[in-house]
Amino acid sequence: MSIFKTTDSAASKFNPAEFTPVIRCSICTGEKVAGFRNHATGKFTDVMLIKSEHDLEIFRKKYGIDGNIEKIY
Repeated sequence: MSIFKTTDSAASKFNPAEFTPVIRCSICTGEKVAGFRNHATGKFTDVMLIKSEHDLEIFRKKYGIDGNIEKIY
C-alpha cells in the first residue's frame, strides 16, 4: 500500500506541450517525488516517490523522458 494517491490518469497522458516533468524535493526531510507540473495552472501532480537513482530511471523510462528534470522545492 502506498501513502501516495496514484494519479496515473493525468500522467499516463503525458503531453510535453501541457505538462513539464519535475521532481519536488522537501528541504526539511529530503524526500523526492517525481511528477508533472501543468503549464496552464502550475498544479503539481505526483506520480511516484523517488528513493534511489533506480526509481528515477523507472520514471524516465515509463514516460519517455530524456535530459534534465527540473527540481522544485
